Amino acid sequence: MDDSRGASGAGGSQARPDGHPLPSELRSAAVAFTFPGQGSQVVGMWRELGASSELGRRRLDEAEERLGISLRSVMDEGPSEELTRTELAQPCLLLVDVVCGERLLRRGLSPRVVLGHSLGEYAALVLSGSLDFGDAIALVRARGELMGRACEQIPGTMAAVIGADRAPLEDLLERTCGGGGVEIANYNAPGQLVISGRTADVEIAEEAIRAARLGRPVRLAVSAPFHCSLMEPVAELFRERIRQVALRPPSCAFIDNVTGARETDPERIRAKLVEQIHRPVRWEDAVLAACELGAEVFVECGPGRVLTGLSKRIARARARYRAAELLASPVAAL
Repeated sequence: MDDSRGASGAGGSQARPDGHPLPSELRSAAVAFTFPGQGSQVVGMWRELGASSELGRRRLDEAEERLGISLRSVMDEGPSEELTRTELAQPCLLLVDVVCGERLLRRGLSPRVVLGHSLGEYAALVLSGSLDFGDAIALVRARGELMGRACEQIPGTMAAVIGADRAPLEDLLERTCGGGGVEIANYNAPGQLVISGRTADVEIAEEAIRAARLGRPVRLAVSAPFHCSLMEPVAELFRERIRQVALRPPSCAFIDNVTGARETDPERIRAKLVEQIHRPVRWEDAVLAACELGAEVFVECGPGRVLTGLSKRIARARARYRAAELLASPVAAL
């Protein structure tokens, strides 16, 4: 076991200086840490979020030693096409997500709730003390390699559907695609859903959505149909990889992607990490569950602002911060 239990267990962190003081309202609020998934990676993210931190440099050394590959150069220099490769994007993004969360822990900000979008779920488990960082980085590397092979073998794609409601879109897909040809992969927020399936079937679904005026399809820059039943073979291969990894009960509330509800049992968490590969991400439900658990502020731990935008649409009354800004300078809630 590495030192991640002490560094990342949300209940056991000690405040240490790391940048500017946090806004006073954060210290008294019930905080949810959210962790973005693949697609949020960007060249330069390590320079911005990890390179200046001793903790970050240690985590980078640990990740590179565990994987036997260099991560820093592709994070700092790219090119973006290389960083976008699934087998590199996943460990790089996990590293940055975890370091962001751990730096906030060292500043004295302990989350009541943790949740991550797809790949981000692994960072949430590390920060909760449920999963060792070294095991997590190895798992997501294997996950990325398996998904990368799927990109070559499964001619699929994904599309966001802007402005669509759940029930009408589910009904249309059932009628148009024969109940399984195209599936909803992400329930991200009200009016923000993502569909996934074989490329030809997604094209048919897009035309049907436009004709029914249910929403505006926007094709995503991915090369495989993630989070749908076509990924079941990948999930079964990954099941063997995760079988021997140690998991512990989370030290704070952890909300999973598969059900969008709190999970505490390590073996159920293990099973859901496998299911997550071929099941939809229920992000809207997860954010609402965090609110029910008392979360008053959402802090996005990682590059970009995708989850901050989704949180705004789901839980408008809650304050929102980005770790990138909290670690750089004093900010007001977004």
